[in-house]
Amino acid sequence: MKKTGPSLDWCIVRIGEDKNWWINSISDNENWDVDNLGIIDPKQFLYINELLDSMTEFGLESQLVDDAFFTFAIEEEIEGGLIRLVRVRDSLLKAEDMLFALPDVLDEEKGPYADFLNHVSEKRVAMLNELIEFAEPYTQEEMEEVLAEKQNNDFLEGKRSHFSDELFSILEFVPDGFAIDADLEDESDKSKENEEDYSDLEADLIEVSDKEEKMLPDADLKWDEEEETEDTTPYEGGAPDEEA
Repeated sequence: MKKTGPSLDWCIVRIGEDKNWWINSISDNENWDVDNLGIIDPKQFLYINELLDSMTEFGLESQLVDDAFFTFAIEEEIEGGLIRLVRVRDSLLKAEDMLFALPDVLDEEKGPYADFLNHVSEKRVAMLNELIEFAEPYTQEEMEEVLAEKQNNDFLEGKRSHFSDELFSILEFVPDGFAIDADLEDESDKSKENEEDYSDLEADLIEVSDKEEKMLPDADLKWDEEEETEDTTPYEGGAPDEEA
């Protein structure tokens, strides 16, 4: 089936308890099985794009990224917390709007998405070998074995696999016992984010206080000032007379 086929025009999505988006129904129900069919949301793809940017110097081919996904834009929100998405032909990497991305898995073994996964796996391994001093060069086969074992364990535990999880596992992969500078920086950033920050709350309180002050009438303000003056005037008289 061609990617530009007219039958794939829209889909209706819902957000799951895992905070991922899942397809509820789709216009082309002949070629797509919506059972546990996920879709990558705009925020997830922005993060994926950041990870892909780090691979540019290792030969990442951007065209493979665009070829690997069908793109959808939000049309409307419908009852039941569902959202209707419509198909667009925009480039994921160049689009100005926030787009959802559905991997082209019509052919899971030889299709565009499969080619994309193989390509980014190759570039991730090249990146690891550049940044980490292994005793022997790390191989793509070794990485795929580790990821396959993790995926199998998740399946046995009954965890649903989402496309975003699959991509993150590749794009963030580091062998056990190793770390790269970017990972250490991320851990530092996460620890800072976990610290309580009340700056926004304080700003809101100040803003509310200013608004309340402007709403007070002038007479009330003058009365408050007079009361404050009376309370702060020092007593200048002598000692009080003692009762006989």
